[in-house]
Amino acid sequence: MPTPAGSLPSLATHDASFTGEYHSGSTNCTTCHDADRMQVTGPTSDKPKDLSIGKAWKTSMMALSTRDPYWHAVVADEIHRYPELSDPINEKCTICHAPMARDWSSRDSFTWQLYDSGSKEKGDFVQGVYSMDSSSELFNHAMEGVSCSLCHQLEGTNFGTPEGMSGNFTVVGSPTGERKDRPAYGQYQNPTSGYMIDKAEFTPQYGSHLGQSESCATCHNLDVAGFDKEGQPLDVAHFSEQAVFYEWQNSDFAVGGSQEASCQDCHMPTAEEPTYLSNSSGPLRENFREHTFLGSNTIMQSMIRDFAVELGVRPENHNPGLDVTTDEDFNESIARNRAFLETSAALSVENGGVQDDKLKFDVIVTNLTGHKLPSAYHSRRAWLHVQVLDASNNVVFESGAMEADGKIIGVSEDVNPATWEAHYDRITSPTQVQVYQTIVGNSENERTHSLLNVSHYLKDNRLLPAGYDKMAVQADNTLPETFGVFGAALEDDDFIGGSDTVSYEVSVDGTGSYTVLVELRYQPFSFGHLMELFTRSDKVEQIDMFRTIYDRTTLRAETITTARAQIQ
Repeated sequence: MPTPAGSLPSLATHDASFTGEYHSGSTNCTTCHDADRMQVTGPTSDKPKDLSIGKAWKTSMMALSTRDPYWHAVVADEIHRYPELSDPINEKCTICHAPMARDWSSRDSFTWQLYDSGSKEKGDFVQGVYSMDSSSELFNHAMEGVSCSLCHQLEGTNFGTPEGMSGNFTVVGSPTGERKDRPAYGQYQNPTSGYMIDKAEFTPQYGSHLGQSESCATCHNLDVAGFDKEGQPLDVAHFSEQAVFYEWQNSDFAVGGSQEASCQDCHMPTAEEPTYLSNSSGPLRENFREHTFLGSNTIMQSMIRDFAVELGVRPENHNPGLDVTTDEDFNESIARNRAFLETSAALSVENGGVQDDKLKFDVIVTNLTGHKLPSAYHSRRAWLHVQVLDASNNVVFESGAMEADGKIIGVSEDVNPATWEAHYDRITSPTQVQVYQTIVGNSENERTHSLLNVSHYLKDNRLLPAGYDKMAVQADNTLPETFGVFGAALEDDDFIGGSDTVSYEVSVDGTGSYTVLVELRYQPFSFGHLMELFTRSDKVEQIDMFRTIYDRTTLRAETITTARAQIQ
């Protein structure tokens, strides 16, 4: 492992008040929609709750999608490995992380890239967005992340189809060429329009399609083309990097299902009380969708909070009256997301007993979400931490303990990132740990950590949502080949839609009382994956920058839920 250089980013803040031909910065919206009139008191609390749209959005990973230092590192790493593929890498990776800039460049037929390349001495220097500042309209568009006038201009005609996924959304734009005729779709019929047309140059319109899960599928069902280790394209079907929409569609949470709920029902919860939507005008509105965009990446939010100046989230020196994203804003968002994560699963310990010096029990993990848990990118994992204590509270068995640096004891990939932990139906040794994750393979059937090299899954035992029939999905040829359950979990009869049962058998001395403690824990950045990435921190500056931030961040995992049982 190279010695870290300790470098840090030095990104500029952007000007969120820009007004482009196709998109506008969020300040044009929050001037009205971060509103004193959006302070409401709910039925369970006398303390007012601030439903202001910009305040909720600005600490979400949607707003921070181009500030994310892990994303910086992995994109720069792929370009370092495959410089000849720089153009398609830049295009693919920015279409959902910097969609305003990508939509603008697509419409006006110009190219841009994230990082500087070439040299001025050789005459081939090309400046990347990340070395620009707020004097550049391209920089401002890119650093807005996933912002208001992107989502609220989406056309819904191809929603939920393969043609409309993988970033292939359509931004409507103005039908007349005049900015004021650009639509701003929203959840309410008969919107008040005059002030928005005059001040923001958008025309509010009712758009029920933005309340459908299909709108999220535009980016959260994402296929990527695969390449071999030499950078040559593979003659295989595109790889499903994430397929959250298909997971939901094959669950009880889909439309017509027994637990029907859209993505928005969970990730944009409905306000309990009616609220005004702006400071200017308009009626009280019921069932307002909060723009919190709840998720699970509290660790990344902690990193961005602690390095907000370096990542350009706020200026180092600013006037006290300037509206900036504060540590308190981040802490509120982190607390919301932590509470949200704790609702995603349940644990129970059942069928416990001691016989012939063997303590046996089952741990049942229930997935309460409408998609796999964890979802999306292959850096993420959840795992079971199980302890058995004797009557004197001595630990007689432990599986899945985490060290302070994030390494899980007993997990093979945390020692050798080319390997991975098996899926278990039965655990008998502390060296066996149930890890719910995806492991991706290249065309030579080796584990890879490069998204460009992926051709198939070597393991996908992420917890399935209720109603998901793994065998039926596997047989459905209308779904991508790389969507499903892969590895030993496919043959595990109690790894089913909604839950997994893991049987534990522990050698004990005697028949006294034993306490079983179980935690379901979560990491967005698995230790072995990062150790593999950090092997190139001396060659790729952005990797070293992320490594510095990661090393200075103490939060390494979250606890989703716990269970406790006494066994005699």
